Amino acid sequence: MATDAAVAKEGLVIPLIDFSKFLSGTPHERQSTAKAILHGFQTAGFIYLKNHPIPADLLRHTFTRSADFFAIDTAAKMNLCWTTPEANRGYSSPGREKVSQLEDMAEIEKVRSAAPDLKESFEIGRDTDPQHPNQWPVEEGNLKGFRPDMMDFFAKCQALHAEVMRAIALGMGLEESFFDGFVDVGDNTLRLLHYPSVKADVFKINPGQVRAGEHSDYGSVTLLFQDSRGGLQVKSPTGHFVDATPIEGTIVINAGDLLARWSNDTIKSTIHRVVEPPRKEADSYPPRYSIAYFCNPNSESFIETLPGTYATEQDKKYKGVNSGDYLVQRLTATY
Repeated sequence: MATDAAVAKEGLVIPLIDFSKFLSGTPHERQSTAKAILHGFQTAGFIYLKNHPIPADLLRHTFTRSADFFAIDTAAKMNLCWTTPEANRGYSSPGREKVSQLEDMAEIEKVRSAAPDLKESFEIGRDTDPQHPNQWPVEEGNLKGFRPDMMDFFAKCQALHAEVMRAIALGMGLEESFFDGFVDVGDNTLRLLHYPSVKADVFKINPGQVRAGEHSDYGSVTLLFQDSRGGLQVKSPTGHFVDATPIEGTIVINAGDLLARWSNDTIKSTIHRVVEPPRKEADSYPPRYSIAYFCNPNSESFIETLPGTYATEQDKKYKGVNSGDYLVQRLTATY
C-alpha cells in the first residue's frame, strides 16, 4: 500500500497513514496498514494518522475546554498543583517542568533556571485510581461540565491507544490482541498544554529559549493533537530538527522510550521539541495550545523484550522492568 509522507526532509520521512483502512478495511488493507504504522515507528519514530476515530467536533470542544481551564486565575490553578511523580496529576506552572535528556539533577536545575520552558500544563489520569485521585477545578462558570468532558475525551483516546497497539502487534507478526492485557487498565495521562503569548524578542534575547526542550517521551506511544500555530520539531537522522507541521484532521503519534525498550530498539523513540513558531503577529507570538495523551502499559505490567525482536537471550539489550516503576523514575528527573 502506498503511503503519503507528512514530513520528508533531512532523511526524516514521517508517513501519513489512513487509519480507517486498519479499523474497517479488508484483511489485506488491515495488514498493509499495520505494516506501514510499524515501519513508521521503526524508521522515524513518528507517524501522522488521518481518518481516525476521534471526532473533529469533540476535539474542537476539548481545545475550548482546555483554554477555559488555563484562563482561570493563577491562585485557582495553583490550588491544583502537581504533587508527586507517583500521582502525576495536577497543574504545572511555567518553569516547573523541564523536559530534557539529562539525568543529573544538578545539570537539569542549571538548564531549568537558564531557560525555563515557556508552558503550563494540567495532567489528568484515569479517574478510577483510588490511590491517586485527579485534581479537578471547581465546576462553575466556563468550567461547568469540565470533568465529564475531559473523561469522555480520555476514554476516546484510551480506545485509540488500544487500536494503535493492535496495529503494532499485527505489523510485528504477533497476535493482534497481544498488547490488550498490557493496556486495558488505562494508566495513561491526558495533558492539556498552554504556551502563553510571548514577545518575539524573547527568543533572540535568550538563544537557548524554547517552548519545550528537546526530549523523548517515556511510555509506549503519545497521541498529540496540535492547533494550527506550529512549533513542533523532530530530530532527523542527520541531527537537524525538522518542522512537524500541523495537518488538519490528523493526529501525530510518536513512540516512547518504553516501547523502544520493549521492542529491543527495533522501534525508535525520537527526540523532539517545541520551539519559536514559524509565524508571528507584529512583535509577538500568539498563544499555542496542544493536547498530549501519554499512553503507557498498565503500571503493574512487567515489560520484557518482545518476541521476534531477538534470536538468543544474549541479543536482549534490556532487562525486564515494571512499567510503573520505570515511569516514576523518569518523571522524578523531569520535575
